[in-house]
Amino acid sequence: MSSRRVTAAALVGVLVMATYGAAPAHAAITGQTATNTATTVTYRYQYTGTPTWLRVYIDTDRNAATGFATTGIGADYLLENGTLFRNTGGGWSWTVVTAVTHTSGGGVATWTVNRADIGETATPNDADLVFQTEAPLDTSARYTHVYSGSSSGGGTVTYQADTADIANPERGFYHHTGDCDTNTFDLATLQSYRTSQQTTLVMCVFYLAGFKNAPISAAALAQFQRQADTVRAAGLKMILRFAYTTSTAGDDAPLSRVLQHLDQLAPYLSANSDVIHVVQAGFIGAWGEWWYTQNFGNQGTVTQADWANRKAVVDKLLSVLPSSRMVEVRTPKFKRTMYGTGAVTSGQAYGGTAIARIGHHNDCFLASADDLGTYENTAVEYPYLAADTQFVPMGGETCQPNPPRSQCPTALQELGQFHWNYLNTDYRAEVLNGWTSGGCMTTVRRGLGHRFTLTQGTYPANATAGGSLAVQFTVQNAGWAAPFNPRGLTLVLRNTTSGAVYLRPLNADPRRWAAGTSTTVNQSVSLSGVPAGSYRLLLSLPDPQPSLANRPEYAIRLANTGVWEPATGYNDLLHTVTVR
Repeated sequence: MSSRRVTAAALVGVLVMATYGAAPAHAAITGQTATNTATTVTYRYQYTGTPTWLRVYIDTDRNAATGFATTGIGADYLLENGTLFRNTGGGWSWTVVTAVTHTSGGGVATWTVNRADIGETATPNDADLVFQTEAPLDTSARYTHVYSGSSSGGGTVTYQADTADIANPERGFYHHTGDCDTNTFDLATLQSYRTSQQTTLVMCVFYLAGFKNAPISAAALAQFQRQADTVRAAGLKMILRFAYTTSTAGDDAPLSRVLQHLDQLAPYLSANSDVIHVVQAGFIGAWGEWWYTQNFGNQGTVTQADWANRKAVVDKLLSVLPSSRMVEVRTPKFKRTMYGTGAVTSGQAYGGTAIARIGHHNDCFLASADDLGTYENTAVEYPYLAADTQFVPMGGETCQPNPPRSQCPTALQELGQFHWNYLNTDYRAEVLNGWTSGGCMTTVRRGLGHRFTLTQGTYPANATAGGSLAVQFTVQNAGWAAPFNPRGLTLVLRNTTSGAVYLRPLNADPRRWAAGTSTTVNQSVSLSGVPAGSYRLLLSLPDPQPSLANRPEYAIRLANTGVWEPATGYNDLLHTVTVR
């Protein structure tokens, strides 16, 4: 082995570090990962620009007093572009060990190194790393890689969580900027919600004010279809509600007219169910919120006949809406009165019955002790709602400041307790601004709905063509809710040479990945039809609707660094298997 020739660029880096200490962390380096099999280690990170030198410093003994000192570690080995070096003294003194497998391009650098070449024997079972680019000189913070492996030649990958606000489908803040029957959605604006604000939901409140005594016109139905088409083109989904009036006079339509209108709407709800996130029961009363109404029991004075008519509206809505979609009612009392006082159980969940398809929306969240009439008896309704919303949707909006209840401590507690999936970002500003100034808005943005994070996965290094492939990975749901609409789960094998893709469905249901829990998927999939070769393993959580299944905007992105592929909607499991 020959002594390493110190390049001018490298010398500049040494002088900078010697004079000022380690270079500060820089946004140019992101997505750092380190994974291993029983015999190899793979390092990867993302970078910006076109640096000449790409580096990984490796402290195998985790002793900052030995090796080259940088960013709190003592590097025993250095990867620089395609070469591995070993430190031969306390400073910048390196000897070539070997050439390594190295690729860089498209802002991603990857190395694969034999564990034996860096003296790694899983003792002390981890290593400290620092990633670097030059020029300009950008240095990451220290990163610890915990090694794992198996005697079969497989490996365990430990994944790093990502704290970013992510534009994931069917969750999060939504925009509501105008009545859906008169304010036509603008495609560019909707697209900007997703790309600039990480927002994937919009509200569509479609008023039928002109049709209380007549069928819905062809023009109005065409307007609804245009709105749905624009939402689909933008890669978003909509929270949908129909209503007849915005007046506290409650001048809505009688039951017979509502049922006729639902028959008219049935084909449109079916054709556009792919971009319907959830349907709020609506139709009855001012704003469709069931309080001020001339036909269904006004201002809380509701007879048994009125309750029967209200239930008839919900039953009809459930019957014309595809069974894969759910309905929300405005208060817990409404569901408890019409469908029974027991919360939906795990055994009933997703079974297609009314109790399993009806959730809740609260449009005066935190506005008073009872959220302006949302609750009648919190001692009963709080535990009920907490249990029910494990399996059915919960969302809504704030409607007035009410400190201290409307401030961060109570907001965070109840958003989690009631498994909130979505919230209006446009109303009400005073409450939302208080969460920003109170320091909890970032938590709210990350917490609404699902937030799936891979923690660890175990995969074999080799598999037999025509045989099976065993995979095991653990996912934590760090969000406040699980998905309530059906969601696919697919293992993807992609040939590293040809790019050919083979999809293998997994039998786990992401709707069962409950908030605050970890779930391990352990399954063997068939390799029938998969030819010999090297395959990257990836995980896809696509929208199961055929119209959206191949659109990355509608696939779930895992909250991990270095795994998301925006062009495909796949999540890289950071492991390659050889099929022989």
